[in-house]
Amino acid sequence: MKPKDVAIRKRSQIAKANRTMFLWIAIASALVGSALVVSIFLAQKLFYNEKVLAAKQTTLSTLEYNNSIIKDLQDEIRVLDTNEALASVKANPSDQALQVILDALPSEANSLALGASLQNKLLIDVPVIESLQVDPVVGVETSTDSELAVIDAGPSEISNVITFQFVVEGNQEQLKKILQNLEHSIRTIEVTSLKIEISSTGPKMTVQARAFYEPAKTIEVTEEPVAR
Repeated sequence: MKPKDVAIRKRSQIAKANRTMFLWIAIASALVGSALVVSIFLAQKLFYNEKVLAAKQTTLSTLEYNNSIIKDLQDEIRVLDTNEALASVKANPSDQALQVILDALPSEANSLALGASLQNKLLIDVPVIESLQVDPVVGVETSTDSELAVIDAGPSEISNVITFQFVVEGNQEQLKKILQNLEHSIRTIEVTSLKIEISSTGPKMTVQARAFYEPAKTIEVTEEPVAR
């Protein structure tokens, strides 16, 4: 065989070997890449499953705790139902004592009912009610543009408040009785401003105060997605 043919044959064998090696390297790279992608997917799947299991365990722990305190809650309710202080201020004799708590903190912002209670029960001990104003709760009882305004209440501000004010005239004992009525009212009432002045017709008392309500809570079972 001529030296030239031998050289050509060797170069052909080297080129063939290079192609074979390149092919195997490409196949190996594809396999390694596929294995890496599958490994990442499995790791993400495993991590997500762990998050789901942790969320389920948290829910299960909450349910177990709630079930464990049902008896204690029932006992506390029975004790409250025998409370003489609550029973003594029931609106109706047939009501349970616990109804007093619900009456003290109603679930709706009913300013009209509060105004009627003030006029017919709490302010009946004075001969003259010069003025009585109960402010509707903005955003709850009003449908004006003012409810769209954002009110930045500080951390000390209390929500679910109905503000009201009144001016009454009477003698000293009658004005004192009005304050006692507010103090002994089933509704929780906080007097924020009190001013007494002497007019030509006698003592006049101006009171600014606020009452409270607590919206009803709804308990329901919901589904909460777990973020990946």
